[in-house]
Amino acid sequence: MPRIRAWPAGPKAPAIEGFAGFKVGMTHAFIVDYRKRSTTAGQEVSVPVTVVEVPPLRIVGARLYRRDPYGARVVAEVWADKPAEELARRIPPHPASPDAAREAFTSVPADEVRLIVHTQPQLVSGVGAKSPQLFEVRVSGEKFEERRQFALAKIGSEAPVEQLTKEGEFLDVIGVTKGKGFQGHIQRWGVKLQPRKNSKHRRMIGTLGPHNPSFVSYRIPQAGQMGYHRRTQYNLRVLKIVKDPRTDNVTPAGGFPHYGEVRSACVVLHGSLPGPSKRLLRFRAPMRGHVAAVEKVDIRYLSTRSKQGA
Repeated sequence: MPRIRAWPAGPKAPAIEGFAGFKVGMTHAFIVDYRKRSTTAGQEVSVPVTVVEVPPLRIVGARLYRRDPYGARVVAEVWADKPAEELARRIPPHPASPDAAREAFTSVPADEVRLIVHTQPQLVSGVGAKSPQLFEVRVSGEKFEERRQFALAKIGSEAPVEQLTKEGEFLDVIGVTKGKGFQGHIQRWGVKLQPRKNSKHRRMIGTLGPHNPSFVSYRIPQAGQMGYHRRTQYNLRVLKIVKDPRTDNVTPAGGFPHYGEVRSACVVLHGSLPGPSKRLLRFRAPMRGHVAAVEKVDIRYLSTRSKQGA
């Protein structure tokens, strides 16, 4: 599960800035090109899309952070009275916060408010995991007291994806790419093969660098870990939010390869996302929000043809 290292400023009203979902797979759709400067603006074009299943997140707690010269540290924490039973698979049973903790949460000075949330993999049929993923999402807002009260009111409830985004807006997606293990120089960096008459190895670089300075620079392509890296995709357009796949089908005939059917709420994003199917992806409000959103994307056709040739 990737870690989000930075959060955007967000709107003036208190709002949740993060979400998470399970990658399902890819298909294609015919849409009316919404890009005004495109050569095909206003025309029907075929685009690749990715489907991500997004069951509601369950909010089980809230934290206050204060920043000092050594970084951000927790100064107050509140947990729900009755957390979900499946959360015990991830952490030991957490007792309900006493009244003193709640009073401290409402009075202690702080700089940042975050919600403690966890996923609900039991609502997703394509993922075999039973243990929920536990992480934090930031609460944005102009006034700190409003953010604090917003977090307290949300504890114990569920948050759907509509609280983060809506159709036509952008999202940043943070994920972990497919792992390819330990690979050599050529496969990992694509450098040129050595000549046929090379005396030692063909699939190797010619030199590790000069004698001085007498160390190997990190710029030298060498063998090592390839894939399974944290990556961020910026400004992915939300083409469609499907609340009930039973009435608005997005599953192709025979199901998505290595996943199956989509049975809970899902989002359709324009483009590709890092990682294989079933991997958890984290969403964030866009950091580079300089591109204007559109009211709604005109989707003429979303392909549900079999991906297995059936």
